[in-house]
Amino acid sequence: MVVYAGQGDPRRSIELLWRAAGAEKRPGPKPGLSVDAIVDAAIAVADEEGIAFSMRAVGERLGRTAMALYTYVPGKNELVDLMYDRAMAELPTSYPLDDGWRPAATRWAHDMWEFYGRHPWVMQVSQARPVLGPHEFAVIEALATILVSTGLPGRELRGIVGAINYFVRGAAQTIAEARAAGGATGEADEEWWYARSAVLLEIEPDLEKKFPMLHLLEQDREPVDPELPYLENDALENFRNGLRVLLDGVEGAVAKP
Repeated sequence: MVVYAGQGDPRRSIELLWRAAGAEKRPGPKPGLSVDAIVDAAIAVADEEGIAFSMRAVGERLGRTAMALYTYVPGKNELVDLMYDRAMAELPTSYPLDDGWRPAATRWAHDMWEFYGRHPWVMQVSQARPVLGPHEFAVIEALATILVSTGLPGRELRGIVGAINYFVRGAAQTIAEARAAGGATGEADEEWWYARSAVLLEIEPDLEKKFPMLHLLEQDREPVDPELPYLENDALENFRNGLRVLLDGVEGAVAKP
C-alpha cells in the first residue's frame, strides 16, 4: 500500500507541521488532548498495524473516540504527514566530521537503516510528494552537510545525496517486505523457499548450468548475521556492500582534479 503525502488542506497541514503560531488553538475549555499526543499514539498504532490503521484505533489508544481527534487534526491525510515528520525527529540532525566525511556518511546511512526497521510504515509514504516538514528537511540537511565537506560542487552533490538516500530506503524496503510477508500470506519464509526451490530443481535440474553467473554469485557466501532469515541476511549484505561501493564512488569524485 502506497500513501501519498500532502493530500490534506495545504495551509492547515503546513501550519501543523511547522507548529505555526495559533495552529493548535481551539475555542472552548482547555483541551484534554494535543496534536503531539495524537501523533505519538498514531505512530505506535502504525508500528503495529502498518499505514492502513484507522482513526478509531488511534482514538482507542488514547481512550477517546475517533471524532474527538478531528478537533485537533483535520483527517488521516494530515495525520500521516505529521506522523512521518515526527518519527524523523528521532534521527540526529548533525554528525561529527572529526574523522572525515566518510565515517559520518556511513553513520547517517546506518541510522536511517535502523530507523526504517523501527518504523517500516514510513516507507509506504511515497517520496513522489514530500511531506515538507521540519524534521524531514533536517534529515537531508544532515547528509548534505556531511557531503558538502567533501568540497564537491552542488550540482554533483544533489545527485549523490539523492543516490544515498534512495539506496538506503530501497535496501530497507526489502527487509520490511520480508518481515511482513509471513503475516500477509500465512506462509513462513522457510516454508515458501523450501517448497518452491524443491519443485524448481525437480523441473529444471540443470539450473546452475543455464545460469552459471548467478550460481557463481551464490558461492562462498556466509550470513552476515546467522540469527537472521535468508532474505534479511541478503538485504543486509547488499546494504553494506552497496553503501561501500557508493561511498567509494564519492571518494573517486573527490579525488578527481
